[in-house]
Amino acid sequence: MPHTYLKVRWIHDFPDEPVELYSELDDDRYEVRKVEIFPNGRRSRADQHTTTGATYLGQIPVPTPEEIAEDHQFVPTTITQQEFDQTWTSAEG
Repeated sequence: MPHTYLKVRWIHDFPDEPVELYSELDDDRYEVRKVEIFPNGRRSRADQHTTTGATYLGQIPVPTPEEIAEDHQFVPTTITQQEFDQTWTSAEG
């Protein structure tokens, strides 16, 4: 089964917390790769082997978009692998 790709916009006023989170999820909804984008435009990322900044993969399965959207500070969107890969590449180095 192909992986799932998710973008979550986090609506808040915390300058040191990400405002967008991109996740590649396996069949069990565990993160395989993740990108976080911060209010100042800084990007950090993590996969099973490396991390940049303070970004780490989650230790539990990611809830469904419907479950995430129950908390109104989060706006989830299912995205394509291409969109995720472009965001992943933009967070290199």
